[in-house]
Amino acid sequence: MSAGPAGPADRGGPAGEGRFVTLEGGEGSGKSTLMLALAARAREAGRTVVTTREPGGTPLGERLREALLGSQQAPSPQAELLVFAAARAELVARVIRPALEQGALVLSDRYADSTVAYQQYGRGLAPELVSAAIESATGGLTPVLTLLLDIAPELGIARSGAAGDYLERDGLEFHARVRDGYRALAERDPGRWATLDATLPPDALAALAWERLSAVLLTSPSAK
Repeated sequence: MSAGPAGPADRGGPAGEGRFVTLEGGEGSGKSTLMLALAARAREAGRTVVTTREPGGTPLGERLREALLGSQQAPSPQAELLVFAAARAELVARVIRPALEQGALVLSDRYADSTVAYQQYGRGLAPELVSAAIESATGGLTPVLTLLLDIAPELGIARSGAAGDYLERDGLEFHARVRDGYRALAERDPGRWATLDATLPPDALAALAWERLSAVLLTSPSAK
């Protein structure tokens, strides 16, 4: 399969302004915890930081998240794709682009690569359908850096616990396809992706992630 977010033409926001960094990975990979650690380090270094998540990050996005992930019955793959796209379009327009224009570092727990991993590789939706939904929602905005927290599905699901949302309750075969999708994306674009072992102790994982993030921040303008 071959599809994914737009190429480097609009990476990280307009040239000379903010930086957009995403965290990706399967269930239980520790993205939220790592994002908080990175945000704290970046603020200590004098950066203006905006953190967000998908789906969510806006009033509309959070309502869509509740409707989607709070359901006991999984939606159809096409409906799932479009709900995620709607939440993403609102997040890009209301939060991400405005923050980048102000020179902020934007850290997002999931973004468009999740759609490729989950809906294309996991659900088997056509690459052209997935690409069209991503392009419509993002307008071509792509992160300058994506941190992939790689973990075996059985370990990640065990971390998440038994009372997760419908995505977490999908079978291990589904989550294995998702992991394969993430790995394929990382191999395809090693300049943007950094794959990290999500089973490392939190402090060690945060140190490795900060090393990669620091390299990105050195190429960006001074904090505002």
